[in-house]
Amino acid sequence: MAGELNGMRVAVLATDGVEQVELDRPWQALEEAGARPELVSLASGSITAYDHIDPADKKEVDAVVGSADPDDYAALVLPGGVINGDFVRADADAVAFVSAFFEAAKPVAAICHAPWVLAEADVVRGRRMTSWPSLRTDLRNAGATWVDEEVVVDGNLVTSRKPDDLDAFAAAMVERFAAGASDPDEEG
Repeated sequence: MAGELNGMRVAVLATDGVEQVELDRPWQALEEAGARPELVSLASGSITAYDHIDPADKKEVDAVVGSADPDDYAALVLPGGVINGDFVRADADAVAFVSAFFEAAKPVAAICHAPWVLAEADVVRGRRMTSWPSLRTDLRNAGATWVDEEVVVDGNLVTSRKPDDLDAFAAAMVERFAAGASDPDEEG
């Protein structure tokens, strides 16, 4: 994976309650591929990641979503976590930020509970995707075709179900982001 993303700035949108492993593993894969991930959150300071329902590490925020410019980033990662997914989807600035990536046909990767944000942004209609199983009905109601698969790539969107899928998710994310960087006009 080394160098595939060669300095690409990637927004990683998360807040308190983000599933730590779903933040750390994609972040590590991005760095190993040469990208520059930045933590974009709902407020400045730091966020608390979680190990399921237990607080884990603090993570320093690089940018606040209300003032972050989606044009500054080549791609977007949405890590999971029940609390994180619910808080992010309830924030109008975060939803607008996510929508801007789809409007610009930039690659997006979302895992576990993060697709709640995609449903809120109304960007799943007509897409084939996966998520944590409890989101299945929400995504179907939002117009997606939900499947129970380790990783699903639909155009510019990469989705996975859970932490056990992180290896496949990270590999598909890096591959899709690299393809998006080499063909910025490609539609998803």
